[in-house]
Amino acid sequence: MKTILVADIGGTNSRFAHFHAGVGSALELVETKWLSTSEAKSFDQMLEQLHSSDFSLPPDRADIAVIAVAGPVEHGSYCAPPYISWDIDFRRNQNVKLPHDVYLINDFVAQAYACRSPVGKSARPILPGEIVTDGTIGVLGAGTALGKATLVPVSGNGFLALPSEGGHAYFPFISPREFSFQEFYQEKSGQQHITGNLVVSGHGLRYLHWFLSGEDLEPREVTARLTPQSETLAWAAKFYGRVCRDYALEVLALGGLYIAGGVAARNPEILTHENFRNEFMGSPTMGHLLANIPVFLIDNQDSGLWGAAFLGQQILQQG
Repeated sequence: MKTILVADIGGTNSRFAHFHAGVGSALELVETKWLSTSEAKSFDQMLEQLHSSDFSLPPDRADIAVIAVAGPVEHGSYCAPPYISWDIDFRRNQNVKLPHDVYLINDFVAQAYACRSPVGKSARPILPGEIVTDGTIGVLGAGTALGKATLVPVSGNGFLALPSEGGHAYFPFISPREFSFQEFYQEKSGQQHITGNLVVSGHGLRYLHWFLSGEDLEPREVTARLTPQSETLAWAAKFYGRVCRDYALEVLALGGLYIAGGVAARNPEILTHENFRNEFMGSPTMGHLLANIPVFLIDNQDSGLWGAAFLGQQILQQG
């Protein structure tokens, strides 16, 4: 029995987990631990907090560690997350508190691999379709920002996860009132480049509700007011459907589109609203293709941990 240490380092919280993996057997989640990202002054300090907690697996005693982080990963050893005040750099020997075999991956690469884990298999259907078994799988989701990744089939019945920083691309506003919202967002936030990160994230809900109602509320207060009649909900569903449609077309997600992230997991009514479906299908040239792409919601908050563990198990089996 091998032990796998995994982490999902987010802009707000960081999740750690301990998995067991036997040869040819299913992954077993042993325990999880949540730590505040902002309370740690470095990744080293976060590992020290984990070590001194009631977490039963000392980080350096695992057989393998897979660390997922929000941001672009360089050479599998360095990441400067855009929403965290410190970096992760294994080249500076920060991995002395980790096992010899340690892998740093993008957080949505982990979400992509989660689609092949028990978490992905239990995902909630949102829109029907027909899965092409050797088709590309698209994965995206909003939380602190908008993450994206692709799971591409490779020889040997396996899949390779490819990272993306598509959330930093400009959001496609398309109507006069939407352009007014864009200008409102620019004025109130002081940011001129309104990206997908800023529109469908929790912060985006704040500005959207502010624009539509005149009330400046925290994201959690906005989500508490997302009734079926809410104009904010209608717009949020439309915008989320748009980013999902565009990404499904960009990667030709015939294997399905999986939505992760805290915004949809905590507010599934965004995805079940008719505006989401209408926007997702809204292509004059590719509507027939989109109608065949199934859409799923991964609402397990530990999905990134399962994905990282799935990759760790694959590496152990190959080694």
